[in-house]
Amino acid sequence: MSRIEQVFKDLREAGRKALIPYIMAGDPSLEATKKFVSDLERSGADIIEIGVPFSDPLADGPTIQRASERSLQQGTTLKKVLALVKEIKQYCGIPLVLMTYFNPVFKLGVRRFIKDAVGAGVDGVIIPDLIPEEAAELTGPAGQYGLDTVFLLAPTSTKDRISKVAGVSTGFIYYVSITGITGSRLSMGKAMRDTLNSIKKASEKPVAVGFGISNPQEAARVAGLADGVIIGSAIVKRIAEGRDIKRFVRSIRKAV
Repeated sequence: MSRIEQVFKDLREAGRKALIPYIMAGDPSLEATKKFVSDLERSGADIIEIGVPFSDPLADGPTIQRASERSLQQGTTLKKVLALVKEIKQYCGIPLVLMTYFNPVFKLGVRRFIKDAVGAGVDGVIIPDLIPEEAAELTGPAGQYGLDTVFLLAPTSTKDRISKVAGVSTGFIYYVSITGITGSRLSMGKAMRDTLNSIKKASEKPVAVGFGISNPQEAARVAGLADGVIIGSAIVKRIAEGRDIKRFVRSIRKAV
């Protein structure tokens, strides 16, 4: 059982849901990112998603796009993010998941990325522009090295798609609550409930919901349906504005 799977198992046995905050590595600096990770862990995060900046983040809305741009201007690279994770792992006791696009991984080399990520202490990876049909080069070696690979589903996902993603995802399944980009308005309609029910019928793997969750009320509603709540843009925005994230994350923790 992976560390991510263990977290969800322990939470389920305790009758609790996972809180998974997201931040962009290198925004405003790599040194600041270390502090934010520590703040998030102390504020009740169960797993932390760390974004790798990329010049064409197609799944991300304006808030995270701008964070990515600021990070790239600071010279942040995938190699530097992996080195950062290695430092963070010296004091961080919860799983860390990288969210990156495939191009930086391809440029580094898929097998080298997996070995370096595991060596740094990365527990899982989310690559939103990598579909299961083209992911064997990643999932095979990742499974051998113990790196969880998390794939995405959406309200428009068919039963066949749900079955395919459920079969290849490890750690948890990432359910995108909207048919848009990060930071869009959350939709808690029938499509979301139906798809989540279909996912649960197809797999016993945990399901975490992200995209569009911006306040404790929305987080609480999502937690009533899923195993975990992912919140990114609302945190990244507060970082950009120089606001304290600890109180906000604690309010989400309480709601979840």
